[in-house]
Amino acid sequence: MSQSDADEFVTTLGPVVVAFNRLKIPHYVGGSVASSYHGAVRSTMDIDLVCDMQEQQISEFLSQFSQDFYVSEIAVRQAVARRACFNLIDYRTSYKVDVFIMRGRPFDRACMARAQRANLGSGDLSLSVPIATVEDTIISKLEWYRLTDETSDRQWDDVSRLVRLVGSKIDLEYLWSMAQDVGVSNLLDRLLGPGPR
Repeated sequence: MSQSDADEFVTTLGPVVVAFNRLKIPHYVGGSVASSYHGAVRSTMDIDLVCDMQEQQISEFLSQFSQDFYVSEIAVRQAVARRACFNLIDYRTSYKVDVFIMRGRPFDRACMARAQRANLGSGDLSLSVPIATVEDTIISKLEWYRLTDETSDRQWDDVSRLVRLVGSKIDLEYLWSMAQDVGVSNLLDRLLGPGPR
């Protein structure tokens, strides 16, 4: 990612993170931004954020955004009700922020609790935000790979590169436990070799 791309990325993400912080909505960055942060770098125009927004926070959340952003109130309300996803589009940069409402599985709660605060960008455009751990990024991407009928080469390439980059630093016990919770143990077998049973 070039410096100008990084600046646009932070310009887009900043107002969303400010809104979450102002309303005390737990959140973290996941997806390809998280895998890039952990070393498996690739370009993307989408920013994945996971948050635990509640219905009573929706109106105030929407009020935080200016005409620089497209956001649909209907989509936000439906996403919160269904524990699904909505998006915001920054007209200035064309970046899209996909906001996933946290579900209640043990894995989802663990991701939120384990997210590690880090700085994205640099200088005046530096942004402090929680980022999914490498283990949680791997499990999330394996789940997306499963949900796309195991056809997304980009997701598989991301997790393969993460494993090569991080190697022995991965918490294997946690990884196998969460893979079982999410239902991707066989994919983790394929990625790492047969695990504990």
